[in-house]
Amino acid sequence: MEWIIHTLPGLTAIESTGAVPLLQSEADAIALMEELYPHGARAILLRKEQFAPEFFELCNGLAGAFLQKFSTYRVRLAIVGDFSQVTSKALNAFIYESNQGSQVIFVENVETALKKFASAPAW
Repeated sequence: MEWIIHTLPGLTAIESTGAVPLLQSEADAIALMEELYPHGARAILLRKEQFAPEFFELCNGLAGAFLQKFSTYRVRLAIVGDFSQVTSKALNAFIYESNQGSQVIFVENVETALKKFASAPAW
């Protein structure tokens, strides 16, 4: 995988630039976290399109299992994409609640993700 390194005050984040296989399991979350450590990063930015469509169907538990790994290992995650057309009430509520914190955020662009990470309390 290819990465862009973003150095923020108190936090290094990596952003995927190359082709990342569709993310669809807890094992994929762990593999992504392994990419952080050579860069000294504690946050990762991924594009919405890099997730399997099933990820956004909350009833199957995939998102919960995947995101739990990031929470357990205290890694911040930004999912970058256009979520304005989401019709699922459950997914809209999940996005809203996630965006109230800084652990997992759903944002429209990389710049917004970096600003949110930079303004979040350090761990």
